Amino acid sequence: MDRQSVSSGTVWEELAGFSRAVRVGNHIFVSGTTATGADGNVVGDGDAAAQTRFIIDKIETSLHQLGGSLENVVRTRIYVRNIDDWEAAARVHGERFATIRPANTLVKAELVGEEYLVEMEAEAIL
Repeated sequence: MDRQSVSSGTVWEELAGFSRAVRVGNHIFVSGTTATGADGNVVGDGDAAAQTRFIIDKIETSLHQLGGSLENVVRTRIYVRNIDDWEAAARVHGERFATIRPANTLVKAELVGEEYLVEMEAEAIL
């Protein structure tokens, strides 16, 4: 089985032993992604929409590294710390996936790290 993986270089990937994204055959699985920048700091501190934008860009980069794109995404999951942020996250998702329209779930969850307002996963089929 052909397997490729990519890392975004965050400390969490090495610490917990996971890849940002894994491609097996024509499927790409993107791990739960937060708005952690390359410097380890949170991007969009206190702004769920800004965090969601950064997260989708980070997911898109991982997909490109494995030969995919946002157009290949068939499933997303969005986790928000505060339920009041659901609409901000959903609107950004809607901007980026308006014509792609993957299956989606959005839930309130206890995220690791108080500064993280949004976390998102994605699955793509090429």
